[in-house]
Amino acid sequence: MAEYRRTQYKEIEQRLTEPRGFIQVIVGPRQVGKSTIVNQVMQDIAVHTYSYNADGIEAKDSEWIHRTWESVRLQMRMENQSEAILVIDEIQKLENWSEVVKKEWDDDTKNKLNLKVVLLGSSRLLIRKGLTESLAGRFELIRMGHWTYKEMHDAFGYSLEDWIYFGGYPGAARFKENLLRWKKYIKDSLVSPAIEKDVIMTSNIYKPVLMRQLFDLGCSYSGEMLSLTKLLGQLQDAGNVTTLASYIVILNQCNLLAGLQKYANDDARKYQSVPKFVVYNNALLTAYRGKNFEKDRVDLEVWGRWVESAVGGYLLTQSEDLGCKIFYWRERNEEVDFILQYQGETVALEVKSGRRGYNSGLNTFEKRFAPKHAYIVGTNGIPLEMFFQMNLLDLFE
Repeated sequence: MAEYRRTQYKEIEQRLTEPRGFIQVIVGPRQVGKSTIVNQVMQDIAVHTYSYNADGIEAKDSEWIHRTWESVRLQMRMENQSEAILVIDEIQKLENWSEVVKKEWDDDTKNKLNLKVVLLGSSRLLIRKGLTESLAGRFELIRMGHWTYKEMHDAFGYSLEDWIYFGGYPGAARFKENLLRWKKYIKDSLVSPAIEKDVIMTSNIYKPVLMRQLFDLGCSYSGEMLSLTKLLGQLQDAGNVTTLASYIVILNQCNLLAGLQKYANDDARKYQSVPKFVVYNNALLTAYRGKNFEKDRVDLEVWGRWVESAVGGYLLTQSEDLGCKIFYWRERNEEVDFILQYQGETVALEVKSGRRGYNSGLNTFEKRFAPKHAYIVGTNGIPLEMFFQMNLLDLFE
């Protein structure tokens, strides 16, 4: 993994070798390689770099940013450096971080100090907590999603079936031959820190036990619809539908678990619909529901669930950058797995992997809503290997 460079490498390198103009903000879920890719770029460009991590700093100690910044300025003066790069990881953990960053950045701009800045943090929580307000006009955003099939294939030799089952966490690749150890790594080293640090510490979570139970259950239902009322009956901690809905929004903002809404012409009906759970990374589905790769693979019903979940996760990861909205559609016994909406146009996708027979939902949806295109993904349609390497906008051509 150390030698493998993700596609964002060139973009980050280009921006950091340009004249100082904007703060570079790199966002993405835990363990997708944000720090690694920045370190790779730093090794390849001849610029003094100062890296710090706010993970262990007291949340209220936002002055830590000022002290860190001042120490870098001092070192630049003492060593007569005409240019340097300051990297701060996990900055969203600090309260009022954006106000402090704004002041320090503006001071450097006023004093013509050529100190470039890179901030790393959890996807969208970072944006919601300050970028769009305090730092408006001062930053550029680079999103890093979960690893795609192509990336896991190129870096670790994953087959398509490997990626569908084990997902796209590079750190877990070494354990995939030992499912028990692999699951422990996913839950202990990835899920627990993501929930306890990235979600609970940066959001107003009044019932952390309920949030964790919701996440665990939501992951195991990836690719399926489950009403929040029924979901409450399976959770041990007390709560209500409104609380669960708000927690699903937060988990989606962290690129972990989404609750897709039903497609409808009426927005009110969308928001009142039963959510369809989809994990951003199929590793989360396997960690909570997988039994055995060999057995799950040959069970058409089970494998179909994994394939549909993988398609949903791929759509979610791409849609964030493209501004594409994702829904599902269902009326009585007819359904369409995914509905994409982009700039007023609609595309319908039905996933086929051998687990279901003929479903008239796609035909009914076309007659009722007249989408621009309707596609089958998988068996007798767009091959999965091709689909998982497509740009979603190609579906709207």
